[in-house]
Amino acid sequence: MPLPLYLLAVAVFAMGTSEFMLAGLLPAIASDLGVTVGAAGALTSAFAVGMVVGAPLTAVLARTLPGRWGLLGSLLLFTAAHAAGAAAPNLPVLLVTRVVAAVADAGFLTVALTTAAALVPADRKGRALAVLLSGTTVATVAGVPAGAALGSALGWRAVFWAVAVICLPAALGVLTGVPAGAATPEAGERPTVRAEFARLGNPRPVAVMLLAALVNAATFGAFTYLAPVVTGTAGLDPSWVPAVLALFGAGSFAGVTAAGRLSDRHPGPVLAGGGALLLIGWPALALLADRPAALAALVFAQGALSFAVGSTLITRVLYEAAGAPTLAGACATVALNVGAAAGPLAGAAALDTAAGELGPFWLGGLLVATALLLAVPLRPALRGDRDDRGSEASAAGGS
Repeated sequence: MPLPLYLLAVAVFAMGTSEFMLAGLLPAIASDLGVTVGAAGALTSAFAVGMVVGAPLTAVLARTLPGRWGLLGSLLLFTAAHAAGAAAPNLPVLLVTRVVAAVADAGFLTVALTTAAALVPADRKGRALAVLLSGTTVATVAGVPAGAALGSALGWRAVFWAVAVICLPAALGVLTGVPAGAATPEAGERPTVRAEFARLGNPRPVAVMLLAALVNAATFGAFTYLAPVVTGTAGLDPSWVPAVLALFGAGSFAGVTAAGRLSDRHPGPVLAGGGALLLIGWPALALLADRPAALAALVFAQGALSFAVGSTLITRVLYEAAGAPTLAGACATVALNVGAAAGPLAGAAALDTAAGELGPFWLGGLLVATALLLAVPLRPALRGDRDDRGSEASAAGGS
């Protein structure tokens, strides 16, 4: 894999730490700002909403901008938003900073996904995506637990400052390591915006994006409220929260790494087998959360399965959107973050049901079950079979 992919992954690490770190900081933020944990959970949804809105907007605006400068500008805006968030006096202001950070994140990830695909042969998109997303999974292994520990020691605001600081060397790496013309098609080769949206409006890309959104909603809906389960149902000391978050991150790293080796040529088995196990895992976690050993094992497993299935679906989105080189990364980002926005909101509602703090786990099972039912008529797209327009959906599987 080209070196620039790993430089992009460093920046994704900082952004992934920011996106996931609230799972370990929500109780502290809620206490400091005088709101409920459920209200603080809206910060996760605000970030995801900013990603959903920002991805297509920044993709269109950056069509003629060299990839390196689009990446750098997004990263610097992201840094500034975190500095402002660290000083936020109340929840509304913090919500605004999260939306701004999310728009910047969306701009970066949209260009980064397209850049990653452009830096490798056409049949290695899955591996390139795995390298890029390894930044997110390493964030869940190291960045998020470290953030939770830092927040416990120095307060949640210190974590926001730390993310801002991490972004600076990442920006230097992007400036010096990413080719200036990466992911910037020549004007004569670039489809019009209308043509790209027409391609993305076809049933197969839209349907695969829906599946990705459902799986990601299950992941975020459960992961966001993991800390209260660790300290409540499992009865563990708050100091255990970073360790449990690290287990989820280690599982996600294992899952996305395995999927990266399989999703180009064997997406069908990954999605069928991983989806079935994911469906079983969420209810099992709800039933066994009061047993710390079982909780730890299942958190690792669900992290692995969620990211294996989710990253494979996003790879399928990139193949199905092969005719939309500028907006392919945007639609993949939107798919991820529609789920990331809806999941915590639905999870907050699930907290108020009879299931209590275990409600988000039951919700995760329901969302995955829905995705599996909808996937049945989509088996050709998920296996990578060629559609009637001769898309690149099967380029990897048949190469």
